[in-house]
Amino acid sequence: MKVLNIHKRIIRQSKSDLVELLNTLSSPEDRVWPYEKWPRMKMNNGLEIGSKGGHGPIRYFIKEHVPGELIQFEFTSPKGFRGIHQLELKSLNNLETQIIHTIDMQTQGKDTLLWLLIIRCLHDALIEDAFDKVENYFDHGKRKTPWSIWVKICRFILKPKKK
Repeated sequence: MKVLNIHKRIIRQSKSDLVELLNTLSSPEDRVWPYEKWPRMKMNNGLEIGSKGGHGPIRYFIKEHVPGELIQFEFTSPKGFRGIHQLELKSLNNLETQIIHTIDMQTQGKDTLLWLLIIRCLHDALIEDAFDKVENYFDHGKRKTPWSIWVKICRFILKPKKK
């Protein structure tokens, strides 16, 4: 199945300010990824091309990195995910920048059902949480995109068991 999933948000901040935040992605000082609510993104060599990692059960490597513009990751797992996801920054003017997250992939077999039933809704919530985190960093607001009931149910079912 062809998947094209795009999230965009305009942040009222210069591109250079967003570049500074984007450069912290997957680091211990990460100011983009919502690790407070979701599995942390980890990359074995930071934001270098070829760096391997992922978050939760989703694995990928950095295929392309144009500092200040684009970080593109290619999926390696689940096996039925063939394609990329990426973060881009586009300057709209001196005071506004658009942050864009895109998944462009083909799914196959059982991983198509996994995407349709579970991963897509969790992914959408995670990206909106990340965009909220970026926006709140600059305006110290309380932006919080609500989770759907299906996201809440999936998170409850998939929650690690306490020992």
